[in-house]
Amino acid sequence: QVQLVESGGGLVQAGGSLRLSCAASGGTFSGYVMGWFRQAPGKEREFVAGISRDGGLQRYTDSVQGRFTISRINAKNTVYLQMNSLEVEDTAVYFCARGVDFTYTPSEYRDWGQGTQVTVSS
Repeated sequence: QVQLVESGGGLVQAGGSLRLSCAASGGTFSGYVMGWFRQAPGKEREFVAGISRDGGLQRYTDSVQGRFTISRINAKNTVYLQMNSLEVEDTAVYFCARGVDFTYTPSEYRDWGQGTQVTVSS
């Protein structure tokens, strides 16, 4: 019954911005830690950002610190990733995921969306 659906990806020039959304259904949204991960061709899926159940704690991988902001609105069952100052190296498929515990390891998240493509051109 759990379903996560990402949206908001697209093509943007370096230096631009995108806002990704992930709408969740199934379970109680506020009861889950949420994370954003990304995967580029030939690369392992990597942690990008995570947020605690109440939104009070956010964590980022070093390469996006200061540029990306994760947030959530539990009343809308939605988690967001605001991506500013995008770089070519940010190009990847971005996935949202939810889990019980706050971790940085993809295998420890239980539910995943289908992904949304983000392409940053120079």
